[in-house]
Amino acid sequence: MTWYVLYTKPRQERKVADSLNATGIEAYCPLVTVVKQWSDRKKKVQVPLINSYVFVNIEEQKREDVFKVFGIVRYLFWLGKPAVVRAIEIEALQKSLEGIVASFEVSAIQKDTIYKIPEGPFQGFEGIVKNINATTIQLLLVDLGFFITLTR
Repeated sequence: MTWYVLYTKPRQERKVADSLNATGIEAYCPLVTVVKQWSDRKKKVQVPLINSYVFVNIEEQKREDVFKVFGIVRYLFWLGKPAVVRAIEIEALQKSLEGIVASFEVSAIQKDTIYKIPEGPFQGFEGIVKNINATTIQLLLVDLGFFITLTR
């Protein structure tokens, strides 16, 4: 089974993911909690981390089965083929949304060196130190292809 990326209609990400899961197709829509403010109140709501995208874990032969669900526009393509996301990247995304790194030590860390994350959702990942100060470290996680900032 392979993780693919689906492009959905606007504001349909959660409904698409729920419908796919209900039909037996594994789908993942990463959500984050944000505070929305209206004129009379503030409220915490969950919104998709990536607008109009849902990740689906399905076999190549069954890729067309997802179109039975309302709200899906198409698969995302890269270089003429359906975009594939590695399972380790999905797991890292899920872990990163679970929590934050509790703490780290700033002793003997220098810019442009390799730093192994000791705890938290990215535990065990190694990154190149790009920026460092008394309270934060900015790391480039080469395997995942993005920057993270660890805060003490």
